[in-house]
Order: sequence, then C-alpha cells, then structure tokens
Amino acid sequence: MTLTELPADSAIARIGSLVRDARRHRGLTQQQLADRLGTSQSAIARIEQGGQNLTLELLGRLSTALESELINLGPTGPTHLRVEGGRPLRGSVVVKSSKNAAVALLCAALLNRGRTTLRNVARIVEVERILDVLRSIGVSATWDATGHDLTLVVPEALDLAGIDADAARRTRSIIMFLGPLLHRAETFQLPYAGGCDLGTRTVQPHMIALRPFGLEIEARAGEYHATVTHTGAPARAIVLTERGDTVTENALLAAARTDGVTTIRNASSNYMVQDLCLYLQLLGVGIEGLGTTTLVVHGRPVLDADVDYTISEDPVEAMSLLTAGIVTGSELTVQRAPIDFLEIELAVLAEMGLRYELSPDYLADNGHTRLADITISPSVLKAPIDKIHPMPFPGLNIDNLPFFAVIAAQAEGATLIHDWVYDNRAIHLSDLTRLGADVRLLDPHRVLVNGPTRWSSAEVVCPPALRPAVCILLAMLAAKGTSVLRNVDIIARGYEHLYERLIEMGASIEVFHD
Repeated sequence: MTLTELPADSAIARIGSLVRDARRHRGLTQQQLADRLGTSQSAIARIEQGGQNLTLELLGRLSTALESELINLGPTGPTHLRVEGGRPLRGSVVVKSSKNAAVALLCAALLNRGRTTLRNVARIVEVERILDVLRSIGVSATWDATGHDLTLVVPEALDLAGIDADAARRTRSIIMFLGPLLHRAETFQLPYAGGCDLGTRTVQPHMIALRPFGLEIEARAGEYHATVTHTGAPARAIVLTERGDTVTENALLAAARTDGVTTIRNASSNYMVQDLCLYLQLLGVGIEGLGTTTLVVHGRPVLDADVDYTISEDPVEAMSLLTAGIVTGSELTVQRAPIDFLEIELAVLAEMGLRYELSPDYLADNGHTRLADITISPSVLKAPIDKIHPMPFPGLNIDNLPFFAVIAAQAEGATLIHDWVYDNRAIHLSDLTRLGADVRLLDPHRVLVNGPTRWSSAEVVCPPALRPAVCILLAMLAAKGTSVLRNVDIIARGYEHLYERLIEMGASIEVFHD
C-alpha cells in the first residue's frame, strides 16, 4: 500500500490495522511493542485504533520493531550515498557513546536481579540486535522518552528456548552471553556467533577462558551446546591466551557471580572493558587492577541492585571524526573525546605533522573516563618513519588502524600499515585506489600507501567491513566532484546518524535508494 492510495483518516486507520496484525503475527503484546519503541502501551493502542498521527520517522521505527514493511514510502532496497566532495568541514562535533561498551553492558545486565538503567546508549543496529535477543528470552528493555536511556529488568526464569536465533546469528556479540548464562542454566544452546566464519582465532580463547568456571562447549548443528559443571573452587587463576576485549569481558562476566576470587592475567584494559568493570563494581563485585592487564575479581553468587550507569564516549568514533577533518583540510573541534584511548594515535599524527590543540581534560559522566576537546587545523603531513601497526591498549587501537590508510594517503612519502590481527581486512583498504590513492597490497596483512593523493571522485560499492567502509566515505569527502558509495547499510552497525552529523559540519551527502 502507498500513502496516496487512501484519504488521510482512512490511511491512518489502515496503517493501524497493519500494525495490529503485524504485532500479533510476531506474537507481541502491545506493551512489548511499546517497550521496543520506547513509548507507552496506550500510545500503541491509539496507533492500532487509528487515533494517532504518524510521522515518517515513527513509521520507520514501527517497521523495524515489527520486522515488517508497513507501507511503501517510495523506492526500497539498499541504501546509497551521493557525496559532493572537496569541501572543508567546520565547527564542532560531539563524540557519541561507545557501541562496544554498550553491547558488553547489555550482556552484563543478565547478571543482575535488580533493575539496570544504562544512559547514553548508542542507537545502532548492533545494539538493536542484542536487544532483540534479550527480549526474546524474556528481558524487559524499555527506552525512555529521549530514546537514549535504557532500563532493563531480567526475569527470574529466562526463556532460552525462545531465543531469536536470527538476531543472534547476525551479531558476534552473542558470544558474550556465555559468561552470564553459565550462571542461569546447567545446559543451554546459543546460535553460532555471527555465523560460523569467526574461526578458531576468535572462538577458542573464549572456550579456554570459561573452562575454569565449569563451562564445556560442543559445536554442532549451527549452535553452541553448553554444559556447566560448577567446580566450587574458592579461587582460580586464568591466563588468557589472547588479550582480546570480548574474551576478557566474558571472563569478567563469568567471574562476577562465581563465589571466591578469580585472577585474570593477560587481560585487556581497553575502554569497553573498563566500562564493564565500573558497572560490575556498582553491582557489588570487587575488582582490583582496573586499567591493567591483571584483574582480581571478588565474585558474589547473587547480584541484586538497582544501578544507573552512563556509558563512556567512543574513541573509535572520535578517530573517525578526526580523520574526516584531517582529510578535508578542516579546522574542526571534536568534543568529549576519551583522551586516554587516543594518546598513541595523536602521538603518531603529531609525528606526521598534524597541528592540534587539546582542552584541559575533564571527567565523563561515568566519573572515571578522561575526556578532552581536540581542535585540529589544516596541516601538511609527511609519512612516519616507522610502520603503523596496532597493539592491545595502551597501544594503537586495532579499530583505528584503517583510518591511518586514508590519512597516510594525504601525507608526503610512503607509509607501511600492518594489520597483524585480522586476516584480509587490509584488502578492503585497496578500494581507496578507486578514488586516486596509491595503496599497494603487499599481503593479506600489509598495505603500502604512497602520498600525497590527488583524490578523484568515483562510484564504489561499500566493502563488507565496517571501518574500511567508513574510510571510503571519508576519502569521498576529500575528493572533488560527485562520488557514489553503494550499499552502505553496514555503516549503521557501528555509527549513529553519521551522515547527518557530517552534513551539519558542512559535508554534502545525499542518501538515496535504487
């Protein structure tokens, strides 16, 4: 149905009927649909009765919540961007909260018998997928009127048999359900995390970290089949074979409700791990070593507290916004940047010749994370003497590494970028050649970037990796003329309203569909 087929009153009534039918088909009550939308049950009742005016934004949210295209608003299909590049950006932009911290805290809420209120939650696809999974097993998750504060209440008994397998398979974060769920059931099943393409590099360290808590996993028929045998040991020491963020988080989630003392060595001390530790401390879990690679956790079998926690700002988004300003030669201020998690990146940029100023630092709303405002100025860049490569925190963040490919393309000289963590992600950076960059793929982990680049406009299909996809978009901002970036839906996985915010800073970006 299209909006023009019916008079206004009839159209609203018809849409109300469609909402009601789609809700019933999904097996949702009016209250459950209201919870998904962050509104009231009475508002849903008015919509279904045809007594509520409907904006296009609300219709879009209803369609997403019900997984049903309620009306035809025009052309459908993949989302594309048309970019008029070569324009400097201006003004200031505020960094939004961390998506990686958000998904960890959503998983951690399963530990709490009390009410968890998370503030400043990123409204992105990855968060919505985790919420779909949580709601499917019985968790109440309600947005406030602003749409950014979320309250979660976990029932006494989880409906693990009713898990939304489709949503679970579309997020790698589902693997962080293992740590909390081993306290909730002696046996359970989880769909493969993000499909079965993660490989042993990602999955096996989790199995090693959780085995001391009595968790054994057998993978069959597209699921992890978990069996839990609690050991009752008063103390345990775990050495992580990989200093990974999600591996550390899973070990923390398991240790939080395990009676006794757990020592986690070779732990990640990255930003999302610190957010998780701060939340667990509010629940009453004792944690020593915050910000170090050795965490000592004093677990409590019962966690029952009404807690209120504000998620800290995202250093990867901050780096994305800084890169947008750098490649467009802009005078730009990035506000509320988590400076502890950007110091190495800024040191490398300073070596390359970037001119920037830092405001005095101040605390984030979580009372712990240091923030600063970073003002960059147009700069003549040169290639660094050494290669650029990631390291676990406090080294250069692996998720920030791709942005240096775009920046290096602006710099005079040759820059070697070595991504030793991910197989084949470096390959996607070679798409920058479509826009005029000289990016040579040396092997699946290394690229050589020669600059400076005279960026040229082009039409590019978005690579199937989040950060390289954003890199292509940022390069298009620098390229004079009209560029087209196709199939950009992956960017919504990790960024909230990125295009709109770039437009507010002076970028010319048009969203369109085939």
